[in-house]
Amino acid sequence: MRVLSVDRAITADSELDACLKSGRPKRHHGGIALRLALSVGAGWLLFLSFPPRTLWFLAPVAIALLTVVLQGRSLRAGFGFGYAAGLGFFMPLLPWVGAYVGATPWLALAAIEALAFGVFGVLAVAVGHAPLSPVWIAGAWVTAEALRSRVPFGGFPWGRLAFGQADGPLLPLASIAGAPGLSFVTALIGTLIAWSLAGPLNVRWQALAKGGACIVLIFVSALVTGSPGAAPDEVVTATVVQGNVPRLGLDFNAQRRAVLDNHVARTEQLAAEVTAGRAARPRLVIWPENASDIDPLTNRDAADRLDRAARSIGAPILVGTVLQGEPGTSINSAMVWDPTDGPGQQHIKRQLVPFGEYLPLRSIVSAVSSYADSAGNFVAGNGNGVVDLNGIQVAVATCYEVAFDDLVTESVKAGATVIAVPTNNATFGRTEMTFQQLAMSRVRAVEHGRSVLIAATSGVSAIITPAGVVRQQSEIFTAQALTDEIAVRSDLTLATRVGSIPELALSAIVLSLAASALFRGMYRVRRGERTRT
Repeated sequence: MRVLSVDRAITADSELDACLKSGRPKRHHGGIALRLALSVGAGWLLFLSFPPRTLWFLAPVAIALLTVVLQGRSLRAGFGFGYAAGLGFFMPLLPWVGAYVGATPWLALAAIEALAFGVFGVLAVAVGHAPLSPVWIAGAWVTAEALRSRVPFGGFPWGRLAFGQADGPLLPLASIAGAPGLSFVTALIGTLIAWSLAGPLNVRWQALAKGGACIVLIFVSALVTGSPGAAPDEVVTATVVQGNVPRLGLDFNAQRRAVLDNHVARTEQLAAEVTAGRAARPRLVIWPENASDIDPLTNRDAADRLDRAARSIGAPILVGTVLQGEPGTSINSAMVWDPTDGPGQQHIKRQLVPFGEYLPLRSIVSAVSSYADSAGNFVAGNGNGVVDLNGIQVAVATCYEVAFDDLVTESVKAGATVIAVPTNNATFGRTEMTFQQLAMSRVRAVEHGRSVLIAATSGVSAIITPAGVVRQQSEIFTAQALTDEIAVRSDLTLATRVGSIPELALSAIVLSLAASALFRGMYRVRRGERTRT
């Protein structure tokens, strides 16, 4: 299979040679504006495929459109068109970043993350006329995602192709190949569409038939993968408590103990329903990140409130709170609070939000901006993310952490049988952020074959089955407690077992093919110069 015909491949090689020699691609001014518009449009279509919309099928269309735009382009043009697509995607995806701090962080983050799309453009051009090019172009997408999921400052995996597929039929494939594999398959459908539409008219119908057959095979594989797995180890009752906040924005906790009191009140209301026989008593109770807005280890009144809540419901509670660390530092903790013994095991958030929970390059930023004085100074934890909650091993992925493959995989491999996602989304108002996070959690449920419990201060909270189905979901900015039976599972999916190995292996192959194409082009340029002399 080739995205380009032989004639186009030769032309692409010639343009690559010309770019390497002259430092700039051949210019076709009439087509540049159109290609830029199509690139931005591809990014916009990709954005539309993400929650809260359920237009998952637009993602392959977006990839197909961008692949067509990149066909036969130079490396420099590939980067430019890819970057334009990145802006078309991240600009509308990330406004929540600046919900209460202004547009500058939002625009800066979108501009930085769009660089990964530029990298994809370069790689797609470089491997676009190799045998089996639809596979390698899809692999180039995974490579670019792998890069931006790790750098800079630990990476920013938000908006990966897989996270827009929670409502689509491809979701079961996450249990085999994880989030990177789901991204790859989604991109592959797009590159197959582009391949089917490329080439001379007299062979296009044949290409369409072959490409269509491959796409049908992918969907059939997803349906087969979606068959029920092993029976759960046990079924238990779980509750996620959403106590709500007194106000939206960064000062959601400005009123001392108000957030904690809200969660205590909603838990006690549930306890009364249990006593009256209107609700089942939960074995697992999950509170959100920052549910205790003051440190219960140093504030007796907060500890008393937690004691009261745990005793009323008759079960330990996983409580999100901010603890005092070393002088001048804080700890984002999810702590088990027992009705008898009080504070117990805790998960300290390992993946902190740069420029939010901590400030990278603080000494440099302090010299040029007063923002450094208001930035957080949290200290990251270093555990495996697992706590024992009433005899159940729970993987804790606090808010931002659910986006990171390796963190959740490590916790499940360490014995976690349920995944909890305590989160505080009050600081993002009524934006789409919370729905994007819900979709990520659904992908994690399928990827690892685990029930997922999302507890959010202001929503969206949810109870998700190992198949990625949302059993219950809260409204935003309301006080609710969701209770349901969940499956507790200890078996490991293939995706959990292999972890990031396929992603890294595929990225290595793509980079090798791209480097080979570059070296071949440079060799032809030098050989041509020697021939002329």
